[in-house]
Amino acid sequence: MEELIFFAALLVFGYGLVSALADRSPITAPMVFVTVGIVASPLGLDLLTVDADSEAVQVIAKVTLVMILFTAASTIDLRRLKTEYPIPLRLLGIGLPLMMLLGILVASWLFTDTGFWLVAIMALILSPTDAALAQTVVGSDRVPAPVRDAISVESGLNDGIALPPIMACIAAAGTQGALTDPGHWGLYAALQIALGPLAGALIGWFGGVLIDRAVEREWMEPVYQRLASFALAVLCYSLAELAGGNGFIAAFIGGLMLGARSPRVRERIQEFGEAEGQQLALFVFVIFGLAMVPMVIDHIDGLALVYALLSLTVIRMLPVTLSLVGSGLGAPGVAFIGWFGPRGIASILYTLILIGQLGVDGNERILSVIVLTILLSIFAHGISAIPLSSWYARQAQLKKESSR
Repeated sequence: MEELIFFAALLVFGYGLVSALADRSPITAPMVFVTVGIVASPLGLDLLTVDADSEAVQVIAKVTLVMILFTAASTIDLRRLKTEYPIPLRLLGIGLPLMMLLGILVASWLFTDTGFWLVAIMALILSPTDAALAQTVVGSDRVPAPVRDAISVESGLNDGIALPPIMACIAAAGTQGALTDPGHWGLYAALQIALGPLAGALIGWFGGVLIDRAVEREWMEPVYQRLASFALAVLCYSLAELAGGNGFIAAFIGGLMLGARSPRVRERIQEFGEAEGQQLALFVFVIFGLAMVPMVIDHIDGLALVYALLSLTVIRMLPVTLSLVGSGLGAPGVAFIGWFGPRGIASILYTLILIGQLGVDGNERILSVIVLTILLSIFAHGISAIPLSSWYARQAQLKKESSR
């Protein structure tokens, strides 16, 4: 573990020195970290060997997922969501379920020799998007604000929305063929789904209210307001697990129900969570290149490539198109949002959780498809962000001029 931490920390520091230069190029941080990880792995220079199912990797994955779920959800103001973000609501309420269903149908058709629960897990893991892989798009003033907000809000919420069905399918795949009492399984699933949100809502709301009160009375220093992000996320996870619920669902609901109402307090909490979450995410991208790509390289075949390409195009873009009918965005806007649905950190972390729960043996097929899809997405969406943002900005300008 010490070697992995040293290697990843050195890479974070080195990349940070030239990060401003990289931001002005098509080269993204995930592309760099994954590439360096592959080069350092047994596929390249063989400098470091890491197992995806090792205890160290599983701990990093869990901590990162808890932080990302909590922080991403805490950035969403539920009171504004319905009135100010109609496009993300369409993407989440219509597009995401259609994408999950289409992904499962296509996977079941292509991988007839793989069990239903496994292909369902694969399709569901590849449904959340990651705006960080297209940060150039989200942060570009040239792209119209409604489109940037749509991509950002969608990616902030869809990983948490996809989590319950993913965990349910993993649990079902793990008990398939076992002599498990149906009543016991039903009770277990119900507790996982019910107690997680309950614990998360309790910690998120009550913890946020306490922070607000402490700040109003000048009891709490700004540095501890920032540290509260990590503490609340861990408390949500831990309380849910102790109560028999799902800690990851609790972390997401905790961020969504964060009781802090002061804009300055929320900003400080989110700043720390985003900074720490970003650092942990970069560690995970290194692990992806070091451990996950070498793990599946021998199992990637033409069928895996077909599904990966379909996942990044038809399976994503068709549901987005259907969900945005009548939105007024126009064909260029719909196509732009449809393409920028990159698969990244959430899909990697869910895959690591899958490996921790079910192992690698016997699951090489779905793991190879997931890893290949993410790998293609990291480079395809990263490289295309700048040119397609420029193209869409021109299209938006032409539309604006023609409407005068």
